[in-house]
Amino acid sequence: MTHIEQPFDITRLEDEWLEADGFGGFASGTVGTLRTRRYHALLLTATRAPGGRVVLVNGVEAWLEANGERYPLSMQRYVPDLIYPDLTASLAAFDTKPWPTWRFQIAAQLVVTADVFVSKTTRETVLRWRLDGGAGVASQASTLTLKVRPLLSGRDYHALHHENAAFNFNAQTSDGQASVYWQPYGDLPVIHAATNGVYTHAPDWYRNFCYVRERERGLDFGEDLATPGVFSFNLADGEAVMILSASGATSGTQPANARAAAIHAAELARIEQQRRDALGSRLQRSADAYVVTRNEGRTILAGFPWFTDWGRDTFIAMRGLLIASGRLDAAEAILLEWSSTLSEGMLPNRFPDYGDTPEYNSVDASLWFIVAVHDYLATHHASAATQQRLQEASESILTGYTKGTRFNIQASADDGLLSAGVPGVQLTWMDAKVGDWVVTPRIGKPVEVQALWINALRIAATWNPRWQPAAERALQAFHERFVDPSTQALFDNVDVDHVKGAIDRAIRPNQIFAVGGLPFPLLEGAPARAVLDQVEAQLLTPLGLRTLAPSDPAYRGHYNGSPLERDGAYHQGTVWPWLLGPFVEAWLRVHGGAADARMQAKTRFLDPLYAHLDHAGLDHLSEIADGDAPHALAGTPFQAWSLGELLRIEHLLAGLATAGA
Repeated sequence: MTHIEQPFDITRLEDEWLEADGFGGFASGTVGTLRTRRYHALLLTATRAPGGRVVLVNGVEAWLEANGERYPLSMQRYVPDLIYPDLTASLAAFDTKPWPTWRFQIAAQLVVTADVFVSKTTRETVLRWRLDGGAGVASQASTLTLKVRPLLSGRDYHALHHENAAFNFNAQTSDGQASVYWQPYGDLPVIHAATNGVYTHAPDWYRNFCYVRERERGLDFGEDLATPGVFSFNLADGEAVMILSASGATSGTQPANARAAAIHAAELARIEQQRRDALGSRLQRSADAYVVTRNEGRTILAGFPWFTDWGRDTFIAMRGLLIASGRLDAAEAILLEWSSTLSEGMLPNRFPDYGDTPEYNSVDASLWFIVAVHDYLATHHASAATQQRLQEASESILTGYTKGTRFNIQASADDGLLSAGVPGVQLTWMDAKVGDWVVTPRIGKPVEVQALWINALRIAATWNPRWQPAAERALQAFHERFVDPSTQALFDNVDVDHVKGAIDRAIRPNQIFAVGGLPFPLLEGAPARAVLDQVEAQLLTPLGLRTLAPSDPAYRGHYNGSPLERDGAYHQGTVWPWLLGPFVEAWLRVHGGAADARMQAKTRFLDPLYAHLDHAGLDHLSEIADGDAPHALAGTPFQAWSLGELLRIEHLLAGLATAGA
């Protein structure tokens, strides 16, 4: 729970909140109510869950009229950098529990509370405003009229909207103007606003909104939005309600009148409050945002606001988000859904926003699937039929990799290690690509891929001993070929570009997976400590591990600038919080799981992540941060595997504590 009260740091106004609908759609915005991204919206829906996402209602302009004065309840930023109106003086507090809630101090005894949430039951966005401050507040003013102007677009969520003659302002109304329907463009869903207010049609354009996060990313950042009219509410009569929904994306019966809208909003709030309370901890409530529907099953979105579901991210994140957190039905649904996409011994790297053809350019996603299967089957939750299906899928992957599949992925005949890669294709998690430029190609035998390969073989060997000899052979070759004699740590890649004996000595975090992060460590004792010590000395930061040592000439300490500059830095020094998961597990394996070691691990490595929950993406963890201090946060503010690995390590520490009790 993030709680902010005046006086607060002005920069906190741009911290972000998220409300996900469970189908790929979401609402999001900032503490200060101004939108800083093209993705900030109140009604953003997935037309082909979880893809095909479109922005329908970007935001609102809201204000209170009392005694002839106008008091703003929302704030906008316009090009080049003009904020109007400025409500920083009246914004008294903000809280994320149970959902985003604002308190505005309008006058000495006049307080307006506003909140917004998305119902997971119906996929509706509910906005509410009410007066606080005692029974005498309403009598102090002759009028207490809330005015709300919806700001609409109707665009792909990656795009921007501009004034045009094709926008359809027409409104269909019912129940004395309390219920309104718009359809900005004919190929988009109809927008429905159910309220307990009165609608007045007054079409207009609000022009030149400025999205500063897009400007920082070197992208277009100006947008025009259409406002078809204004809703009026008498706050002295009670709470104002607006329920936003999109046709084809909402279940249940729509409110038939103003009174029904207020009742419906209250019931949605009751159900949603109860659902969230049942999820458990703050982290588990946040974890729920990433679990979404795909076809008849489930999947995990890699991050908000712009990622779809990626195989690698799904299987890494679900270990903490779902399996360690006891959400085993969802974990099973995800594993079964993804297993149905097997092709040539591979699972997809990702599904695109549009279209049904998945992309298979990943050597490690399929291996992470087997690791997730291992964690899930260890809970003994699966039925015999499910267990068999998941084991068969795992063995199909190992068979495909042994015989050879796409992109030169194949177990080498000479040493049993897994070789992979072709020019122009990114296959490992270090997957930045700009045009034809693969920033970190890592063609050959990357170190973490070997750790995953050997783990996958050992996992399969627990139910089918035919895989044990291959695991032993690959492990022996790993020990012989990956240890750097000058440091006793590990090379990042061997047989680089498929050249026998060529090695890459770059100091990267990938070697940590030989010690932590996977069920079976490949190194123990002094070799494990050598890896841990090198990673800790050169890559560890309070927010995660750098992707390259600062001593390397290719190191980039800041993730900023144009898309080309940012992609060039993505895995060349940028910090990734999710890597703290394998690092902390490695640290505990080396230092032991006694109570003092557990406490030291929590204080040193987890406490900075807990502090991060109150910044940037509130109650969540960011995707990345700068390699150089002060490690400014960057990338997506809501990242699944960052949060998942924190949950997994929490679970690991709790298990060690129980074992030691």
